[in-house]
Amino acid sequence: MAGGLVGMGWRQAHYDEVLATERSEPGCDFLEVHSENFFAGGGASLQVLMVGRERLPVSLHGVGLGLGSACGLDPWHLDRLADLVERVDPMLVSDHAAFTRAPWSGEQQSLMHAGDLLPIPFERSSLDLMVRHVQQVQERLRRPLLVENLSAYLGWQVEGDEAMSEPEFFNALTLRSGCRLLLDVNNLVVNARNGGAAADAAAQQAINWLQVLRRDSVGEIHLAGHRELPDLVIDDHGSRVSEPVWRVYRAAIERFGPVPSLVEWDSEIPELPVLLAEVARARVEMQAA
Repeated sequence: MAGGLVGMGWRQAHYDEVLATERSEPGCDFLEVHSENFFAGGGASLQVLMVGRERLPVSLHGVGLGLGSACGLDPWHLDRLADLVERVDPMLVSDHAAFTRAPWSGEQQSLMHAGDLLPIPFERSSLDLMVRHVQQVQERLRRPLLVENLSAYLGWQVEGDEAMSEPEFFNALTLRSGCRLLLDVNNLVVNARNGGAAADAAAQQAINWLQVLRRDSVGEIHLAGHRELPDLVIDDHGSRVSEPVWRVYRAAIERFGPVPSLVEWDSEIPELPVLLAEVARARVEMQAA
């Protein structure tokens, strides 16, 4: 994968404008969509995606694999993803280090989907499970997978020899499975802020987190905005990237090189020029770093 690429999350509000833009002046280098929105075998959405694919490379970013789910992967979901990957031939495929599914009332035959990305414990047994599931996905897709670190509002308390730090967990996951990390630098800052750190201290904590990662472990970087409430910071992807997050992004580029980077904006979606201005800044920050 060539470095130096900066893309944007392509949402329905911007479908027409992106497709109407001259091929020579798209304003970004690739488009990223949520995989699950295109699982149907046909229809208008898939047609739009395929037209966009002719214009720019496409990255598929999923939210439903549940790679950390102890009950296993959903065969239907994996089949739909494999079909979409074969059809689109994306530049990247990614999902999250999260669990999403669990038995309902103790019945393995009856599974409940949480509809959210729930955090996994950073421990040896959880790592073994994630490695198995990531390898299962990669074998089915016949390509490497990127796995994203979460913004989490609760966590597991793990003690003893089983315990691992989060960056140590991802180092081991990428080494053992052959996947790479989708590094969301906004999530790092959000987690540090919710841990009680002020903005500048949160950025430094995030930069320290980066220093533990292997230099060749990162395959993509996500940037996004967050919302600060009185008692909580929410990873809502609904505003411009904050200055502390830009600071962490520069440190990430310095450490991992100009890996493909993406600006996400999923709520209170602005006019396209506003989003492209964030893409342009990411390109400037990458070149400066």
